[in-house]
Amino acid sequence: MKNTALSHIHEQLGAKMVPFAGYNMPVSYEGVTIEHENVRNNLGVFDVSHMGEFLVTGPNALELIQKIGSNDASKLVDEQAQYTCMPNATGGIVDDLIIYRFNAEKWLLVVNASNIQKDWDWISSHNTMNAELRDISEDYSLLAIQGPKAIEAMQSITSEDLSAINFYNFKVSDFGGIEHVIISATGYTGSGGFEIYCKNTEVEQIWEQVMEAGADFGIKPTGLAARDTLRLEMGFCLYGNDIDDTTSPIEAGLGWITKFNHDFINKEALQKQKEEGITRKLIGFELTERGIPRQGYDIVDAEGVKIGHVTSGTMSPSLNKGIGLGYVGKEHSKLGTEIFIQIRKKAVPATIVRPPFYKK
Repeated sequence: MKNTALSHIHEQLGAKMVPFAGYNMPVSYEGVTIEHENVRNNLGVFDVSHMGEFLVTGPNALELIQKIGSNDASKLVDEQAQYTCMPNATGGIVDDLIIYRFNAEKWLLVVNASNIQKDWDWISSHNTMNAELRDISEDYSLLAIQGPKAIEAMQSITSEDLSAINFYNFKVSDFGGIEHVIISATGYTGSGGFEIYCKNTEVEQIWEQVMEAGADFGIKPTGLAARDTLRLEMGFCLYGNDIDDTTSPIEAGLGWITKFNHDFINKEALQKQKEEGITRKLIGFELTERGIPRQGYDIVDAEGVKIGHVTSGTMSPSLNKGIGLGYVGKEHSKLGTEIFIQIRKKAVPATIVRPPFYKK
């Protein structure tokens, strides 16, 4: 089990630690609801240093990124980021990721922790144009400072104007007394904030500076449990739950990051699927009676016939009701349709809604 550079601090803070993607990670400190609501109202800081980072450099860097990615990275300018996915050859998804453009010959790919080796092997196998690839995952840490007070709270520890960094843009600047830190206006919560990339040797100082700067603004360390409830309230896909090697980006509602104006792996099959239609679709739903939907539960119709399955589900702390994502047959996917979630022996009614579930 690997530790992040901050694992000892999480343990000192009394975090409940769990194995996740091969790392010893904090799942909660004070409790998921407290941490969740604090991010929605104030700000929280997550240690997500288990994520993977690959540097792609050289004159053929963009060519490789365009080949493996469904989105069109050629649209990016320096200091912009983009959400994309890597389609596999059989209609599924290798991983979803964020791409950062520093300049025409320097890019950073940020991938899911559980897929680092798989992604590295996949990208390397398609690097026929000899772009320069480097896995820097073991050397870098990542903090997510999320919440509506993030700009105000963190401005005191950087010379960069945080309010001027637009969504999905980034700067390389000083932060917490450390030079050359990536300050990215991205995140997985829907409540604003930044993701901070720095070297492992620098992250403890940055963590201390962040906690000190945020003290008057209600900052709390926040664990993976609240990260999951926050992302689910926004309807964000989680790899391994809502998307995987068997789900296409079109089925998953990721057509908006699937641009057919460039050549990428399995483009023709996905284009055909988009034109001819899909047989199943990822939907959002809200329970209309008490209950907590969980991954793997059946989705049934009024007659009790199985029409799909839940991929992510929780009791929403913000809405105080059960919410979830799941795949159903296309014919059952219309907004407003009543469906039922089979929770043990009871079929609990729910309504299909369009995420995000939480609206500011």
